[in-house]
Amino acid sequence: MISAEMQERLTRVGPGSAMGRLLRSYWYPVLASVELAPGQAREVRLLGEDLAVFRAPSGRLGLLERHCPHRGVSLGQGVATERGLVCPYHGWTFDHGGACVAMPAESNPGARLLSRASVAAYAVAELGGLIFAYLGPAPAPLLPRYDLFVLDGALRDIGRAELPCNWLQIMENSVDPVHVEYLHGQHLQAALAVSGRETATGYGRRHEKIGFDLFEYGITKRRVLEGGSEDDDDWRVGHPLIFPVTLRVGANCQHRFQIRVPVDDQTTMHYWYSCYLPPAGRQAPAQDTVPLYEVPWRRPDGSFRTDFVDGGDIMAWVTQGAIADRTRELLVSSDRGLVLLRRLLLEQLERVERGDDPLGVIRDPERNQCIRFVQEHDKLGGSAAFLRRAMDISHARFSPIRDQVLAMLSPPSG
Repeated sequence: MISAEMQERLTRVGPGSAMGRLLRSYWYPVLASVELAPGQAREVRLLGEDLAVFRAPSGRLGLLERHCPHRGVSLGQGVATERGLVCPYHGWTFDHGGACVAMPAESNPGARLLSRASVAAYAVAELGGLIFAYLGPAPAPLLPRYDLFVLDGALRDIGRAELPCNWLQIMENSVDPVHVEYLHGQHLQAALAVSGRETATGYGRRHEKIGFDLFEYGITKRRVLEGGSEDDDDWRVGHPLIFPVTLRVGANCQHRFQIRVPVDDQTTMHYWYSCYLPPAGRQAPAQDTVPLYEVPWRRPDGSFRTDFVDGGDIMAWVTQGAIADRTRELLVSSDRGLVLLRRLLLEQLERVERGDDPLGVIRDPERNQCIRFVQEHDKLGGSAAFLRRAMDISHARFSPIRDQVLAMLSPPSG
């Protein structure tokens, strides 16, 4: 249980909030690259701020505050040119730095008027099929080149779901290993049976030991399952929570980032960024673009879809409420990962308040060639065959490249 004051400090992400200042130290995906063609603009929202992202015909990206200072129309509905973003209402044009460079209806607007019409501009960059934004103070840190974004010879896809809940209750799930044995074991098995699918989940083994270690980019999560030992990958290697909003999961030839982007206090955009590596001696099919798909977590009648792993997680996150009330919670010994994450957040808040960079911020290009993360190969004791079956009970079942991935991971016929 925490105080109401601490609850506010940990969860609020808007401009001027304590957590908002910490979170603005990092880059966040706001769109998939395939969503923004040359000449287009799109509306996005991040950390409680309304923005317009655009791509000039040459491909150059820009990111501005959303509303035109003239009449408040959304610049996200405008047209992107080489000169900048053109408001759809009266043609006012804003360059990539936010300066107003044209007012077509004014014969001679003058430098002073143009200066008064400027809008805020933010850093924006592209990597691995995603468009990232940075809303913090200058100079912006480097956009981290995490391994899954830059590895060669892989198949990739991007799943996405907008969720009506605060980002922190999703991240707290990432340091709660023991939910796997019930939510993804017994509860998922029951949901599959109701839907007529008797697939064994493979997630029901009891946790005998859990552990957490801090490292330079976040927290490594470890477990020993019933019948296993500390020699297993689940304990010896584990997998990382990459501070502040990303979890690295997967095993064998398939790995993914779960990126929990705080849209505002009560909304999170969840990305599943998956990277499928071919087995030894094989090649991944050529891929010109990284496809995007929406993960359907509600049924047509509005009820939760809990017949896949991620659907159960989403149900658990969303039903806590828009912002989970931690002043009423009853924590137990198996919740020590949550306590560690909250303590880490508060420590990093203090670093930012002192004017220091928080955990994982990269400014040295030499460190940013490819940031590799270690992770289990045989997660939960599973073989490659187990992992292929697991795709059918996860968000990956909805992927447009599912058949390509399964073909790549399957043993050669004959």
